[in-house]
Amino acid sequence: MIKFLDLHTLNARFEAEFQEEFKKFLDSGYYVLGNNVKAFEKEYAAYCGTKHCIGVSNGLDALTLILEAYKILGKLEEGDEVIVPANTYIASILGITKAELKPVLVEPNIETFNIDASEIEAAITWRTRAILVVHLYGQLTDMSDVQRIAKKLNLLVMEDAAQAHGAKNTEGKSAGNLSDAAGFSFYPTKNLGALGEAGAVTTNDDELAEIVTKLRNYGSSSKYVNQYKGVNNRLDEIQAAFLRVKLPHLDADNEARRQVALRYLNEIKNPLIILPTYQNDTSHVFHQFVIRTSDRAALRAYLTKNEIGTLIHYEIPPHKQEAYKEWSHLHFPITEKIHDECVSLPISPILEMDEVTKVISVLNNYKNQ
Repeated sequence: MIKFLDLHTLNARFEAEFQEEFKKFLDSGYYVLGNNVKAFEKEYAAYCGTKHCIGVSNGLDALTLILEAYKILGKLEEGDEVIVPANTYIASILGITKAELKPVLVEPNIETFNIDASEIEAAITWRTRAILVVHLYGQLTDMSDVQRIAKKLNLLVMEDAAQAHGAKNTEGKSAGNLSDAAGFSFYPTKNLGALGEAGAVTTNDDELAEIVTKLRNYGSSSKYVNQYKGVNNRLDEIQAAFLRVKLPHLDADNEARRQVALRYLNEIKNPLIILPTYQNDTSHVFHQFVIRTSDRAALRAYLTKNEIGTLIHYEIPPHKQEAYKEWSHLHFPITEKIHDECVSLPISPILEMDEVTKVISVLNNYKNQ
């Protein structure tokens, strides 16, 4: 059986270092916002090329904290509109509504799965204050048009970079450093994954970084002095230690993912399967390798029969979720087509090339019954 993702084997590569770091952590007697969090923040900021990284509890909290901080800075207020792709994972939307802002959903480009800049312009109203792009499946959004629109209308731009650790544009700038602020998730399945929940905010804005740092820790400016009505959204010290072990291997792991993706792209030849778009550069880190097919149920059943694991990212778009039933009347044909047709194939740094060969061979022999 080719697992969709073998987390145990993925992390077993670092077991000795994890054990060593855990012992250091245990022996330190300092378990919250200690040296590992500070060191990881410095290292990840350097990796992204940003002035600041603030470790937080998860990716959703990262997005919410950014938006709440902008409200404190007076750049956003309750009811303001934030443009966001309709086909994202629901966390992107939840961050906006948790901050008492209004998501405005727009269609993606069906070739890249990322937000369509022309749709952004069409969705702008007098209440629009920000654009939240999502680098879906690990591929960078083309930020040039997004930034042009934002600059013209004085809008904030934020990145949901939860799936794009290490992705770089043609100028060498990284995800997390392509906007005013970015939220990252280090959920265990991510390209840079912790062994539990973890996240971060990156930014070059000194004021924003200071407020997010306080908000994540009860709004505290110093111990028992609370400047804001904050929350407990701190990055866990032990997760920071584990992330520090894995960060130096991220680029190599991303390159391994690209090599798997290139084989899929070059060798899967079946008219029933639509392959993703890739420019053969560093702008895609293939958090997921997502294909499309008209009869997804049949293809998944066929792959399961041939002992190949798959997942769907994501089966139900946010505007069709019960959580947002007030949007159930909305229709986004491109988003709905993607959500009806997408299938994620196995891809990871530990996927063996003979396993890749099997996936390719099985897919090339697929015939819709």
